[in-house]
Amino acid sequence: MIALIDTHVHLYLEAFETDRDDVVTRARAAGVVSMILPAIDVASVHQALRLCDRYSGVYAMAALHPSETRQATKADFDAVARLCEDPRVVAVGESGLDYYWDRSFADRQQTFFRWHIRLAIEKDLPLILHNREASEDLVRILQEERAASAHPERLRGIFHCFTGPAWVAEAAAELGFLLGIGGILTFKKSGLAELVRTLPLEQMVLETDAPFLAPVPYRGKRNEPAYVRYVAEKLAELKGVSLEEVARITTANARRIFRLPEDQTARTGQ
Repeated sequence: MIALIDTHVHLYLEAFETDRDDVVTRARAAGVVSMILPAIDVASVHQALRLCDRYSGVYAMAALHPSETRQATKADFDAVARLCEDPRVVAVGESGLDYYWDRSFADRQQTFFRWHIRLAIEKDLPLILHNREASEDLVRILQEERAASAHPERLRGIFHCFTGPAWVAEAAAELGFLLGIGGILTFKKSGLAELVRTLPLEQMVLETDAPFLAPVPYRGKRNEPAYVRYVAEKLAELKGVSLEEVARITTANARRIFRLPEDQTARTGQ
């Protein structure tokens, strides 16, 4: 059986409240052996940690989503930093910049982003990036913080929900970051398929961002971690390799970046 890892799934959200056990069961049946739960705010980290205890192969991140930084405080960030001491927390994320809805607090977003970068370096954890219409600033700040750090070799992570363009993939590779490939890959008009054909599997991990961005054939419906298999199948088609090869490489990439054990046993509801 293939082993897939969903590197970005909001399993704690209300969208899964009525059938979460069934969602996890379907994910296991689809070959998903691990799920990594990104944070939105401090409360969501605690929600994710409870699910780490409930299901095997589930891990948490800790961070403040850029949209949350409008009203977030330094105390909130300090709480995130303390949560990074928990062994169930395997990454700082999702952090980054989001200029899509509102740029009025861009400076505040950038300040919190720099704090998250420094936290990831300090804790030697991967940094999971949210990036929406902010590529230039995001890459520039990463480069600046790496140059200023006493431990630049620790900076690593994932460009979550990667959609291009090519220069961002190149910048990510230069920074030592992987690309999170999700359901958008299956959207005909996204343009992502053409770019992904040119990129190495060794730079990619799989994700759903569930309950958002469901892949074809479920586009427009609730996404769930089992659907990461559709992303893997599309990636195999584009790269001209087997599903097993995509699973082998992307799962190895995810285990390496998050430092996950390889001998996980999937259990449901415990």
